[in-house]
Amino acid sequence: MSKFVLAAQTSQSLSLAAMEEASRAGLRVADLEHLFLALVISDQAAGGSLRSMGIDIDGARRAVEEAHAAQLASLGIEASFPEAGRIVFHETDGYDWSKRAYDLIARSVDKDKNGDAAAVLRELVSEPSGLIANILERLGTTPQAVLEHLDRFDAAAERTATRPAKVKGRVSGSIETFVPAPIDGVWQFLVDPERIPDWEMSVGSIDHVVQGFTPGMVWQGLAPESRPDGKPVNVKPRFRRRSIELVTAHQPERIAWSFTYPDAPESSAILTEFILVNTTGGTQVQISKSWSRRPGWRRLVALPLRPLQKFIVWITLFQTGGAVSRAFR
Repeated sequence: MSKFVLAAQTSQSLSLAAMEEASRAGLRVADLEHLFLALVISDQAAGGSLRSMGIDIDGARRAVEEAHAAQLASLGIEASFPEAGRIVFHETDGYDWSKRAYDLIARSVDKDKNGDAAAVLRELVSEPSGLIANILERLGTTPQAVLEHLDRFDAAAERTATRPAKVKGRVSGSIETFVPAPIDGVWQFLVDPERIPDWEMSVGSIDHVVQGFTPGMVWQGLAPESRPDGKPVNVKPRFRRRSIELVTAHQPERIAWSFTYPDAPESSAILTEFILVNTTGGTQVQISKSWSRRPGWRRLVALPLRPLQKFIVWITLFQTGGAVSRAFR
């Protein structure tokens, strides 16, 4: 993966998580503390390093709240922040980075820095305001200890990194996401047909859900009529219905769903597969989507569209991963 692609994907994933965390407090500007929270749940080595130090999302949130309260008290202000609620980022708009957070992320791609989450974390723990150092102190550690642990963890992760195998004759894509929940709970969420609308953006509702879920069972889904922010969705009639088949359900490590459009028989079935691995602080989830390539002349016509196709696959995977993580935060 090129430095540009890695930095862009890192920025996108950290932006989503940080702004989701800001939205819990009714804020529209994500600052350094929200970037720190995003790094705690990052699927990259930076997140794994923090979690292996015993820093989880609940503890990090408490430390941020305590740091804010202490800062107000030091100014002689007796006030309390409103209690954080659920994530509403996907239902609202108007979010942005603070200038200092934006500049910090930009520095993570300077010169010989590659712009991954580890580079962002190294910049963050060295920021001069003292906010992150204060938060880390409340978590029982220091910026220096975080940097030293990250160096060891990052090197080990690079040695053991693997790439998913490509399947001949199929268009495919894969990403990983960290979910701050036990593996059994994540598996139950992903295998439940009623929860499909929570992570599959093209499905708004499921008809006639029956008890139990056995491979080979098929459900009918309907396209959403509106987005989470309330804006209407225009869907062509032949793409309104989806047949959804549970292909694989191996507890607790693997689930696969097949999605087809019964009113558009020329379209390919899309296979969405989840592979779950128990990890420190939660579950690492690999999400893959694949479908058959068009044969003959249609495949040749589609060749110039491959880069756009890859981008669309990544965006849909990114949305799915974000939705799964959000369901447990």
